[in-house]
Amino acid sequence: MYAETRNSYKVVLKVSRGILNVVKKTTEATVEGEGSSTLTVESSKPHVINELLSNVSYTSAFYHINSGDLATFQFEDDEVVFPIAIKRTQMPILYKMGKDISSQVTIVTKTFLRYPQLNKLIDSIRHFYTSVKIIIADDSIEPQTVSGENIEQYIMPPSQGWFAGRNLGVSQVTTKYFLWVDDDFLFTNDTKIEKFVEVMEANPDLDLVAGLVGSPVKGNRHYFSLLYEEGDEEEGGCLYRKSGGNFHTLPSYPECFLADGVVNFFLARTDSVRKVGFDPKLQRVAHSEVFMDGLGFLMVALCRGVSIGHQSNSKTNKEYMKFRKPGEEEKVSKNQLHFSKNYLKCVKWG
Repeated sequence: MYAETRNSYKVVLKVSRGILNVVKKTTEATVEGEGSSTLTVESSKPHVINELLSNVSYTSAFYHINSGDLATFQFEDDEVVFPIAIKRTQMPILYKMGKDISSQVTIVTKTFLRYPQLNKLIDSIRHFYTSVKIIIADDSIEPQTVSGENIEQYIMPPSQGWFAGRNLGVSQVTTKYFLWVDDDFLFTNDTKIEKFVEVMEANPDLDLVAGLVGSPVKGNRHYFSLLYEEGDEEEGGCLYRKSGGNFHTLPSYPECFLADGVVNFFLARTDSVRKVGFDPKLQRVAHSEVFMDGLGFLMVALCRGVSIGHQSNSKTNKEYMKFRKPGEEEKVSKNQLHFSKNYLKCVKWG
């Protein structure tokens, strides 16, 4: 506080949800209201008031894990209002990571009536990573046993759906990271999980990093950005999904850039994705929705140079194709879910 010369200076500090105290007192100032929501400080020396104000403590009188208060500072006719953040301290969640990739990453996939494709995927994984755990969520109508070292197959009730299977698979991960792959992908020389881990460890704010499907240079990137305009109490907001939309590159990784959503081949922090989850109401066609639900929660990137192969669909069985594409009724239901759950009045795909 700085002001013109006066015989005495008096300031008042007020809050509404807490109490104020002075941690370090001085005989050169008069303090009234300690232990209350209004603190009055008076002294003939402004530097003494400044020093005393720097030692004021705030204690919330209401329990909440994430809240706030507004403090009002008044000096004569001038008044300033500033926020106070009230947040419960969070416990850290640590993972014991060894130097080998199997102690860092679990591979997770969901399958439905595509065992030939799934077995090819597993063979390709084992060609490059012999001991990484593979978790399979399986909601096939007549499930077949998939066995092997470090393979866990979880049988679900039939036809529970795409996102329900994702939730199940991720729930069983015990490593810091998991790698999501579709059951008809193929690992290649360019499927470098170690590169993903390197990027994630170097960028602790990053929650998810994806690669390309197909060529490591010209593969299917399928990234997008999301623009959300909040609505009001009378009507919902608007969501705009821009295909190919992205932001700046990652520091020290010019081949990686930030986006809001990416392709179905990504490495993620297990805890981050669990907090967002996959909506089990979305049974068949769903992808962007997890990134919509994760908007503002998940920091997402895509890196060129890391890719995975994709198997041909020519041998996909007819039974699977009956379930693959939703009918008009399910499409309508999906749109209704978007509008009601996210309180939207419009959605624009571009």
